[in-house]
Amino acid sequence: MQNIFRVEHPYTFAAEYSLPVAYFCMEYAIHQPLKIYAGGLGYLSGSHLRSAYEMKQNVVAVGILWKYGYYDQTRKADQTMDILFQEKVYGFLKPTGIKFPISVSGQRVTVTAYYLPPDLFNTVPLFLLSTDLQENDYLARTISHKLYDANPETKIAASILLGIGGAKLFEHLDWQPQTYHMNESHALPLAFYLYNRYSNLEEVKSRLVFTNHTIEAGGNPEVEYWLLEKMGFFSGVPSGEIKALINSSANLLNYTEVALKFSKIANAVSRNHLGKLQQIWSSIPGICKMISITNAQNFNYWANGDLYHALDNTKEFTGVKLLAKETLFDLVADQNGEIFDKNILTLVFAKRFTGYKRADLLLYDMDRFHRMMTNTSRPIQIIWAGKPYPADYASIGIFDKIVNVSKKYPNCSVLVGYELKQSKLLKAGADVWLNVPRYGHEASGTSGMTAAMNGAINVTIADGWVPEFAKDKVNCFIIQHAGQNLTDHEQDQIDAENMYDVLENEVIPLYYDHPDHWQTMMENGMKNVIPYFDSSRLAGEYYKSLYTAKYPTVQ
Repeated sequence: MQNIFRVEHPYTFAAEYSLPVAYFCMEYAIHQPLKIYAGGLGYLSGSHLRSAYEMKQNVVAVGILWKYGYYDQTRKADQTMDILFQEKVYGFLKPTGIKFPISVSGQRVTVTAYYLPPDLFNTVPLFLLSTDLQENDYLARTISHKLYDANPETKIAASILLGIGGAKLFEHLDWQPQTYHMNESHALPLAFYLYNRYSNLEEVKSRLVFTNHTIEAGGNPEVEYWLLEKMGFFSGVPSGEIKALINSSANLLNYTEVALKFSKIANAVSRNHLGKLQQIWSSIPGICKMISITNAQNFNYWANGDLYHALDNTKEFTGVKLLAKETLFDLVADQNGEIFDKNILTLVFAKRFTGYKRADLLLYDMDRFHRMMTNTSRPIQIIWAGKPYPADYASIGIFDKIVNVSKKYPNCSVLVGYELKQSKLLKAGADVWLNVPRYGHEASGTSGMTAAMNGAINVTIADGWVPEFAKDKVNCFIIQHAGQNLTDHEQDQIDAENMYDVLENEVIPLYYDHPDHWQTMMENGMKNVIPYFDSSRLAGEYYKSLYTAKYPTVQ
């Protein structure tokens, strides 16, 4: 089929950003209508694409058009969580007509691509791959059905689609990147496709860069070589040759290790995270240079502009924040039938539900929790929201536990459907943004950045991005964390006690007794979060420190 599609940006490139860069990511959170994301990785990539557009960068992105998205978070009859996979149809995406084959488990799979026009949501060009075609059998079609499918072989096939399919797409578009950016290791088959093309590891390294977003096991897969080879992960390169290239005799391939050995340079997503990565990897021969480029979010998309415009007008500032709270509370009433009061301190915990983020830490000491929730002289309201991974039954259990506790308190609410639109409402309406990860596990954790852009005060453990922002009792409240040498249970006990102390002795009294000081802290957070945590800084730093880094780099 004759290809009529070309890569076209709606602007002339800024001189410092003219190097052509191909950006590979498994998920993108760009705008509410396009539901092809799960959480923080997607929020980061969506903000990056917006800022790259604003800065006139020569970046083209590729992802996958997930037919059923991540999942739709719904409720069972008793209000606990349920999971719905519902087909998504996007009339605003443009079919390219491009079709080409990839090989998965020795079978020919036909791939097509859809195009998100840059001016629709103000992003750089984004192409989304799909195998949901009549030419493919049902199994092949499912590769692009569910983001992070629980089936291990489907996950591997999705990586092949993203990495190899993305590289082939650019060939069909007749667009030659000089740098390939793997945003997380999902696109790792790209590295082997390039190696198969050049037959030289140094040639691959000179073109490939890598961002690692977490040290958690789920983000650093380990898979048997024989299974990856059987499925076509290596583009026909024998697994023995791969082992020789990375100097490994293991039976399991670690995605992150290989990405670090096939790239010229890699970045962590906060300074804290870089230290953790260096502890894990720096002593291993063949690892590329690692630097820190702290994650950030797009200010123009996330910030409450009306609140920023009212910074010098106390009455107007208060009015804008109260209106944002009322808007959020309409959603609370609609979902849960609870009528919240805009004049009451409102605490929000909203992020991906996974064990280390400890959504239920507030419930650790139910006596203290009950006292806080029933205090009529200094009342508080709490809202939880967030999606567990659909096969993470422990985290779903935490969600359901919080739902059942909240039924007993008219000032507690648990929302479902945590996506971009709802995330913006929660951040705009929150007085307090609670962040209590088990210390050492959070690589970046960007939700607090966008909360600060909406006048919410972070009450947080100083992990991930927080130490680069935090001024305790000036722009946030810091919860002192327990030592990492303790057991998880011991850490949770100490951290919970410290959290209760900060809330009861500092946060709640300040809100009610010193509203002027409270507003000053809100304003400090809003001012201090920019410009460093605006993704325009991130997009510029990627070009300066990652994309145009000379190879070989020196650790």
